[in-house]
Formats: sequence, C-alpha cells, structure tokens
Amino acid sequence: FDPLLIESKTAATVVLMLSSPEEEVLAKACDALYKFASKGDENKVTLLGLGAVERLYKLISHEDPIVRRNAIMVFGIMSSNHDVKKLLRELDVTNSLISQLAPEEDIVIHEFATLCLAHMAVEYTTKVQIYEQGGLEPLIRLLGSPDPDVKKNSVECIYLLVQDFQSRAAVRALNVIPPLLELLKSEYSVIQLLALKTLEVISKDGETRIILGENKGLDCLLEILETNEFSDLHVEALAVLGNCLEDVHTLQLIQQTGGLKKLLSFIAVSTFPDIQKNAAKAITKAAYNSENRKILNEEEFEKSLINLLEIDDDGVKVAASQAISAMCENLASKRVFGLQGIPQLVQLLSSDNEEVKEAAVTALANLTAASPSNASAVAEAEGIEPLVNTLNAQRDGAIANAATVLTNLAMQEPFRGSIQSHGIMSALAEPLRSTNSQVQSKAAFAVSAFGCDTDARTELRNAGGLGPLVELLRSKNEEVRRNACWAVTVCASDELTAVELCRLG
Repeated sequence: FDPLLIESKTAATVVLMLSSPEEEVLAKACDALYKFASKGDENKVTLLGLGAVERLYKLISHEDPIVRRNAIMVFGIMSSNHDVKKLLRELDVTNSLISQLAPEEDIVIHEFATLCLAHMAVEYTTKVQIYEQGGLEPLIRLLGSPDPDVKKNSVECIYLLVQDFQSRAAVRALNVIPPLLELLKSEYSVIQLLALKTLEVISKDGETRIILGENKGLDCLLEILETNEFSDLHVEALAVLGNCLEDVHTLQLIQQTGGLKKLLSFIAVSTFPDIQKNAAKAITKAAYNSENRKILNEEEFEKSLINLLEIDDDGVKVAASQAISAMCENLASKRVFGLQGIPQLVQLLSSDNEEVKEAAVTALANLTAASPSNASAVAEAEGIEPLVNTLNAQRDGAIANAATVLTNLAMQEPFRGSIQSHGIMSALAEPLRSTNSQVQSKAAFAVSAFGCDTDARTELRNAGGLGPLVELLRSKNEEVRRNACWAVTVCASDELTAVELCRLG
C-alpha cells in the first residue's frame, strides 16, 4: 500500500486513528490528543463524548513503549475531569495503571500514571481498589524517584490513601517513614507540604510515632520550625509534632534534646495565628497525660499560653483556652494560671464569638474547681457579672460551665451575696428549661448553692423557675434527678416556696 499523508483538523478524526494497527499513527494520534486535552476542561469533555477514553484504555498496556507512554500522558491529563474519572472507575483502570509503576518503566509513564492515580484516589472506592491491588508498595518506592513530578504525584496519592485506616497500617509495614522524611529536604515546598500532611495523618498512630522517633523525625520537624524560610510549612510541622507530643517518652526525648525550649521560643516569636493555634493544640494533646503535664510545667509552658490569650485572633484564643483547661489538671500549673491567666480569661467572657466564650468559661470552670484562691481571683477580676451574663450564651457548654464557675464561687459567703445581687436566680430560670442534660444538671446544682437565701428563693419563684425544676425530677438522667432533688430540698425550706412546689406536683 502506498503511504498516505493525512492532515486532520478535527478531534473526531484523531480519535478514530486510535483504532489504527500502526504504532506510528497511534503514537502521533495520542500526542495530538494530549495537546488538545491540555488546553482545558471543555476539550476533555469533547474527547470523552467521542469515546476517546475507552480507546485510550486499550492502549495504556500496548507493547510499544512510545504508544504506551503517549496514551498514559493523555489519561493523566484527562483524569482531572470529574466525568472522565467516573468512566475510568467504571473501566477499572487502576490495575493497569499500577502495573505501569514498575521500576523499568519510563519516568514519563511514572509521572502520568501516578498523576492519574492521584486524581482518582480522591474517591473512597478507588482508595480501596488501589490498596487491594497492591498499589502502595510501588507508590512508596517512587517517593525515591529522581523526578520531582513523580515524587509529588506519588506522595499526593499516598496522602489520599492513608485517609483510610487499612492503608495507614499498610504504609507503616512498608516502611514509609524514611522516604517521607527524605522528602522534607526537597527543594519544592509543595512536595515538603504533602510529605508533612501525610506524616500528620499517619502519626495519629502510636506505633508510627515510635518509628518516626527512631528515624530522627522529631529533629527534622524542629529543624523546619527553626528555619524562617520554611514558614509556609510551620503549621503542618506543628500538627505532626502535636501528635508526637501525646507520648510521654517522645516528650521526654524532646525535653532532653532541648526541643521543648525551641518550641517555646518559636511560639513566643511567631506572629502567624495559624501557627500559634496549632502550637496551642499541640500542647493540649500533650497535656492529656499526667506525666506530660509535669514536663510542660517544668518548662513553664503556662506563660506562653497566657500570652496567646491576648492575640487578636479568635481561633488562637479558643486553642489557648482549651490548652489551659487541659494543663490545669496539674496543680502547679493550676496555681500559675490562677496568679496570671484569670483576668485574661474573664475578659474573653465578653467576646462576641460564642466559641471563645465557651472555651474561656470552660477553662475557668477547671481552674476554680476545688481552688478557693482561683475562685477569689475570678471575683477580683470582676468576673461575676460576665459569668451571670454567660448563662444566656448560645452554646450549651458555655452555659453549663458558667453555672459551674458561679457554683464554685458560691462556696465563699461574700461572693455568694455578690452573685445574688446580680440576679443569679432569674438568670438560672432559662437554663433549667434547657433540653441539654449537662445544662440542666449544672443549673439545678447552682440553684441548690444559692437557694439557701430567702430572697434568692423568692427571685427563682417570681422568675418561674420552680416549674422547670420540678420537671427535672422526672428526668431520665440520674445526675439531673439527683441535683434537682437537692435543689428542691434547699428551696422547700421556706413555706411559700414549699407550697408552690407542692402545687406544681
């Protein structure tokens, strides 16, 4: 047959050429379609409509390496489109793509096969498929590829896969930590960031954290925090570190190597709210353990948290308040916060942000529990009025904890009188009607603390608080019933209130 030169002007003709038995024609057709698909999403949809995807699928396993490479390039570029991805799932292409990740394959094939897998791994069903078809091992191997695009696509795919718990356990067994730590040295921040995000997910697992420590992972993280040029990585590095700080032995290790001092100075000099917030969250995680709380107290972390309460960012204030709540389980820390942090927390009760209000009042509830000196500090910081106002807050946690703080203050006679003068019983009438058992319980307990005063009982009666209190005696929650009984017993000590309680049944 005499050679025929064709110059095609339409995508439809080129798609037909994908059925040619000639390798050169196939390679050129794929190349043309790659350029066409690269121009935008509209062109990808056009090719989808012309049936290009099904024809290309047959070519990604073609024996000719150039045809195979060019077909996979089109696949990779088209797979960013939602409808294309849907069809790729129906065609079950993951197995064919994984087989293209073999070490002897061309780097370009690696690049576009991993790109396609990364686009597809967003879907849960594909995550499971890639895992079941043994895709993790070649992807981890490709983290060591000399090509940055292959590294980037592979780590992105692994990051998406480890969202599923099966893959998290599997990557640990496949020794993913050393290559991930190696990626932290990459000159491309997008690769470093994806490596950190992957480490953050997998370091939620205790065994992985041990391996991370054995591979000097903590040093890598602290090094990133000390490097100003890596400021765009600091938030993620802190998130990984936060997971690691949950373990006592890790925290001790960081303390011994001077890492905690570095972390403290880092928190002190940082001006980025996201970084400050993640630092406080890391401290909160660490402080769930009593041994860790001792170490944090030895390193004087309290001062850093108190300073963070004054940062002009609501997220930072919430995170710092939550860290204070966790740390004040340690008595020494509780004393430090009592001397320095209470005025700042009281100030936050007047915040317009309901989450800030809730976090601050929760911290105050923990600080004033079994601590008369801290309760005095709240009163001295003029905390009574904002606490009574917080009983009208929108969040149940804020209301319940405000009632708790006021009850803690009521243990001291002078404060009880002061709280009563702010109309505490009228303010408690609404929380008694709450549908939240925690709010009901704390409000009833507060009534029992203030109900020993005749005027207070009259105020509760006039505010219509006795009806909802009697209702709480029928609660299915044992603690609510117990506190309601206690409150009714206290209130029934005067005749008018007793008569009213009987009338209400």
